[in-house]
Amino acid sequence: MLGGLGDLAGLLKQAKQMKSQMEQMQAELEKKTFEADAGAGLVVATVNGKSDLTDIRIDPKATEDVEMLEDLVKAAVAAAAAKARDAVKDEMAKLTGGLNLPGLGGLLGGM
Repeated sequence: MLGGLGDLAGLLKQAKQMKSQMEQMQAELEKKTFEADAGAGLVVATVNGKSDLTDIRIDPKATEDVEMLEDLVKAAVAAAAAKARDAVKDEMAKLTGGLNLPGLGGLLGGM
């Protein structure tokens, strides 16, 4: 019976270490930026590791067609956010050894 408690203590220690590593990873990812463009560079969006839009650049040529501009902005922001999500997935895979552990995404604040 005592061996079982020792195993549990070891698992709890590993869980705490993983939580600490995930918090560190989250902090590092929040500092990174991810950029994507649409319309051959007419619109460039930048997001942080939480997929929050931090910057957008619009070439004046893109303002001639408002509907096209709206589509380009949406496309650039979506592409930059996808890059950020992919980076989070990659870092999570490194942290978990490639295991897909349900619920870990929630520990990262929905990143």
